[in-house]
Amino acid sequence: MILLQETAPGKLNLTLDILGVRPDSYHELEMVMVSVSLCDTLSLELETGEPWTVVCNVPGIPDGPDNLCWKAAQIYFDAAGTDPKGLRIQVEKRIPAQAGMAGGSSDAAAVLRALNRHFGRFSDEALRGLGLRVGSDVPYCLFGGVALAKGRGEILTRLPSLPDKLCFLLAKPSFSVSTPALFREIDAVGVSARPDTTAMCRAIASGDCGAIGGCLQNAFEPLVAARYPAVETLRQAMLAHGARGARLTGTGSVVFGLFDDSTAAQTARDALRGICPTVHLCTAIS
Repeated sequence: MILLQETAPGKLNLTLDILGVRPDSYHELEMVMVSVSLCDTLSLELETGEPWTVVCNVPGIPDGPDNLCWKAAQIYFDAAGTDPKGLRIQVEKRIPAQAGMAGGSSDAAAVLRALNRHFGRFSDEALRGLGLRVGSDVPYCLFGGVALAKGRGEILTRLPSLPDKLCFLLAKPSFSVSTPALFREIDAVGVSARPDTTAMCRAIASGDCGAIGGCLQNAFEPLVAARYPAVETLRQAMLAHGARGARLTGTGSVVFGLFDDSTAAQTARDALRGICPTVHLCTAIS
């Protein structure tokens, strides 16, 4: 038996813009994203001699072909022309599920990284191409760090690291959001809060914490906040406790605040624990 291990960082959207529907029915996106230190941990056992299985510490995660980890492994082995002779994937989840943090996509990317580190069949670019067949967020999760993403999310440009002192506070309310339903709704009503992606890229390049916080924006947030008042409640609570900015990530439901340092973020975390069931502190990964 061969054992491979890999970490899967979560991601946050500093900006998220929807530019329209593409001819292939996917949406044209423009986003600035950052990997964060809240991570899942994966263990892959090859040559088990047993049927494939996915095991997770969190109830309700698919354990068969519908799991993105399984799908990533299948795509990898098909492309490589390799049979693992049995596979067991164990996922220790810390990233909240259905949170807008690409937890499932990051787990799938970790599977691709671990397999390619072992077998060494594909370049980084080719591996991201395989990842795109798994899901739109997987290429970024393979790329990681601070990046500008365009297209479906697969056209990636490296951006400078965020200032080391910055800290994120994450709050996951009890509800979750259907991503396909939210895309259908925004197609119907249009985008009412469009980020200034160029300004965010400038703010990151300058290392200006206040400017970065001021440029946070998510085109989905008005729709989600109108349906779930907890989004605005959490945002205002973070701002009241010193966040430079606070927004929804992805299609939600995690709301995150950007803080100058961990001390301020810890104070805000303690205050939010009374109104939100799940809160985490994390930092950026470059």
